[in-house]
Amino acid sequence: MAKEIERKFLVKSTSYKDMSISERCIVQAYLNRDPKATVRVRIIDAKAFLTVKGKNAGAMRDEWEYPIPVSDAREMIARCASGRVIEKKRFIVPFEGYDWEVDEFGGELRGLTVAEIELPTEDANFSLPPFAGEEVTGDTRYYNSSL
Repeated sequence: MAKEIERKFLVKSTSYKDMSISERCIVQAYLNRDPKATVRVRIIDAKAFLTVKGKNAGAMRDEWEYPIPVSDAREMIARCASGRVIEKKRFIVPFEGYDWEVDEFGGELRGLTVAEIELPTEDANFSLPPFAGEEVTGDTRYYNSSL
């Protein structure tokens, strides 16, 4: 079992696009959105994953992720999704020793852009890149499972 330690920020400018070293297309849906144990299926370009996440404790939570066939992921999304299917473009932005993930949402969520940083410990020091705005870590309105 892995632990995910993540901080999340709203994005206030598009400077991340010029700073990005890669971008990926993501389609994801939740099979279970109970805060105690969310279950997500995600397709990233030509790969797919099934992920189970435990309840948040601050910026940390349990996480288990497994590769699955893309065809299975498509079927799960079509037949088992709870809530909307999320489409987003993810930009990877290196900044002062960390890779930031900036998600630019599409579809019904167009206009929402959030940046996340995964940290080795909850008290790790990091600097905010110029595109990072208000911190929304722990704000359930910005959990992908709530969107």
